[in-house]
Amino acid sequence: MFGFLTRSRSITKISLTPPAALPERSGLALVLIVKNEARHIAEWARFHADAGVAHIHVYDNGSTDGTVQAIRDAVGDLCSVIPWDQKLRDARRGLEIHNQVLAYAHATRNFGGRYRWMSFIDVDEFLVPKQARSLPEALAHLEACRNISLPWHMFGRSGHQTPPEGGVVQNYTLRNPDPMSDAKGLRNFKMIVDPCAVTALKVHEIETGGGVTCNDRGQAFTQKTRCQPGFYSADHIQLNHYYTRSDAELRAKIARGPNLTTPDADHLRRVMRKVDAIEAGQVPDRAAQDFLRRILPAERQT
Repeated sequence: MFGFLTRSRSITKISLTPPAALPERSGLALVLIVKNEARHIAEWARFHADAGVAHIHVYDNGSTDGTVQAIRDAVGDLCSVIPWDQKLRDARRGLEIHNQVLAYAHATRNFGGRYRWMSFIDVDEFLVPKQARSLPEALAHLEACRNISLPWHMFGRSGHQTPPEGGVVQNYTLRNPDPMSDAKGLRNFKMIVDPCAVTALKVHEIETGGGVTCNDRGQAFTQKTRCQPGFYSADHIQLNHYYTRSDAELRAKIARGPNLTTPDADHLRRVMRKVDAIEAGQVPDRAAQDFLRRILPAERQT
């Protein structure tokens, strides 16, 4: 039920037949592909559990540091884990198939029929309700939408050279001031979609028919015009991207390499260019902390 759409060196877009909607489908599911994130995955999972997600489908890309046990300990049966340690290529042309996109397509086809909403994010990305007490509540006014694009809010190192005590949300509070910046690598989106309308996927672009995507106010744009400044909204849901965490963790991230095979020097250059852009003219942002203060007792806010 999948089809591959290619670029010259890799397959980064997969087309598919949408799954059938089950009569009782409801809620928001997250899809996560992860490798060796034991330090942070429990906080990430608990945050989204507190925000009301229905389930987390975890694709484990060969973790060896206890990542899988950490998320199971954190949220129990709210998550399910699928082994996903592979590098696949098209046999005729030798094109590498983007493993992350393949996981997203697998999740959509096999699990999407259970849910009203599905989102595909990484462990350094947090979906933050801005006014509501949960993500389903924040999505309630968007029932007419099938496709919602959320711009990255890019957080840097916040002065931390080594991993600080406490969680990401409490320690990283400085971000680039413009989510719609033209600086290379800063403006991008993750999406919340109706999985039963998905016809094609890339990491940052999901097609649901008609070429339409909405901001979190429900205003409709095309995939191209969502890049215009007028698209921006984080009134209801803000997507925090903690791109670097501490400097030490940034260096480890660079050493792990990208999702597609890339020369080391090229990968290092791209990452550091993005970090410099993120940390230019940073502003404080405590939206994630504010959400936890609204919903959690004081003893769980640290």
